[in-house]
Amino acid sequence: MSRSFSYLVFGFTALFFAVFFVQPIAIMVWGAFVDPAGRFTMDFVLSIFRDPVYLEGLVNSLKMGALSTAAAVALALPLALMANRYRFPGREFLGAMLLVPMILPPFVGAIGVRQILGQAGVLNVLLMKFGWMDPAHPVDWLGGGQLSGVVLMNALHLYPIAYLNISAALANLDPAMEEAAENLGCHGFRRLRRITLPLIAPGLFAGCTIIFIWAFTELGVPLMFDYSRVTSVQIFGLLKDLSGNPLPYALVVVMLVASVLIYLTGKALFGRADFASSGRASTGRTLTEPTRLVGWSCTAAFSGVIFLAILPHLGVVLTSVASDWYGTLLPGGYTLDHFQEALGHPLTVSSIGNSLRYASFSTLFDIALGVAIAWVVVRTRIPGRQILDAMSMLPLAVPGLVLAFGYFSMTREKQPFHFLILGEDPVIILVIAYAVRRLPYVVRSAAAGYQQTSVSLEEAAQNLGCPPFKTLIKITLPLIAANLIAGSLLAFSFAMLEVSDSLILAEQGRHFPITKAIYSLVSALGHGPEIAAALGVWAMIFLATTIVGAGLILGQKLGALFRV
Repeated sequence: MSRSFSYLVFGFTALFFAVFFVQPIAIMVWGAFVDPAGRFTMDFVLSIFRDPVYLEGLVNSLKMGALSTAAAVALALPLALMANRYRFPGREFLGAMLLVPMILPPFVGAIGVRQILGQAGVLNVLLMKFGWMDPAHPVDWLGGGQLSGVVLMNALHLYPIAYLNISAALANLDPAMEEAAENLGCHGFRRLRRITLPLIAPGLFAGCTIIFIWAFTELGVPLMFDYSRVTSVQIFGLLKDLSGNPLPYALVVVMLVASVLIYLTGKALFGRADFASSGRASTGRTLTEPTRLVGWSCTAAFSGVIFLAILPHLGVVLTSVASDWYGTLLPGGYTLDHFQEALGHPLTVSSIGNSLRYASFSTLFDIALGVAIAWVVVRTRIPGRQILDAMSMLPLAVPGLVLAFGYFSMTREKQPFHFLILGEDPVIILVIAYAVRRLPYVVRSAAAGYQQTSVSLEEAAQNLGCPPFKTLIKITLPLIAANLIAGSLLAFSFAMLEVSDSLILAEQGRHFPITKAIYSLVSALGHGPEIAAALGVWAMIFLATTIVGAGLILGQKLGALFRV
């Protein structure tokens, strides 16, 4: 296609990001650093550090991000090393099962964790049966340790991202380097520490960045565990008091700056040279046939982590079908009434329709813009195309909570973009928010498809008289359809179950998406938690189908979608 089309895509993307990415951040910066008289001030931000409540929230958020990242890597790294080295029983099946934790928003899984770790939960009941706990004094595992529960949920939900990135880095690592170290007497853990880990550090950092930012700004899980002493929940609690109150803006800016500084620090330390993935390995890696003991130990390690990861999901499933479950190892009775109530409940029925509407429109927008951006980046040589690529990836590096707060601020009454709220319906701003957050998945998938497709096929079609745009429609898009479908599935499914944007931007019950409906039902009287669990099971089945489908299409390249 012509250079004019390339510059048109560049210009539209720049304008779109200026309005719906830069401006929301600029509004927050303005609110945090400019007083009512229009003068620059640091007082609002400094007051955050002077207030012990907000300072504690920031420290707890940093702990939440750091501990969640460390726990996720501790789970993922050994598994990735085993899968990269050994051919053990069930290797392919267990590798696919590792994606299971991604099939449910972690704040929904918190329903299952509370059922397992509560005072009358499964763990305490089990310990009492073995005589290891006094029934009169059950341990409150989550009462005084909500941070532990949040870290556990985050780690079990996010470790697949670390696993995918580490596996991709190991796959591109030249085995000759490790063999040379082995021949020179560098064995075992020393070789791992001195050779392997430094070479895969960029890939490891790519996964850790996403995990840390995700966990550091997590809103849904702390809300579900009633853990209010973190910055994200403090911001959520201040949303109703934005007029004339600079503290919410200052809190968001502090969170944003902390995320950016940590990312840049890691990038400076680990992102200068991607040795492990800078090219194809000079020799193919051959999986080792381990001894029976080692092979089955690997299988047991994978199975143990997977079992631990699916426990919250099992808790949600059992809660959704339990007629009575209190102080027993398993539910006292089973029923499907909660699923019937979920399908007939006015809040859930409208929320499913709303999520389908928001996610569908946002995904269609992402497909159109993502295909165009990827084409400019891969197929052209125009100046600044790397900037376009980096621009499209920026939403992965900025916390979703930050953007959601920015959208909320710019669409309030008397604000320039209040017209995006149609009456009280936030459909337009939610579609935009979902589209911005999920655009990187479509761009990365489309770019991978273009790179795998020879440009000579397009040139041959054009030499035969096929116009450039028709060539794209008739030749290129069918050839990259598999990659495009994978990215679109991920964009659509994650938009369906988006948490931060949904909790903040949807204020009226009739406009709630699925995640906001689940959050409202969990705190409702009667069978609210059970109905929320039933809706969560539906979400789990839906997202499982899309994640597995995307994994089958993209294989190991799935990890590239979660890299900044």
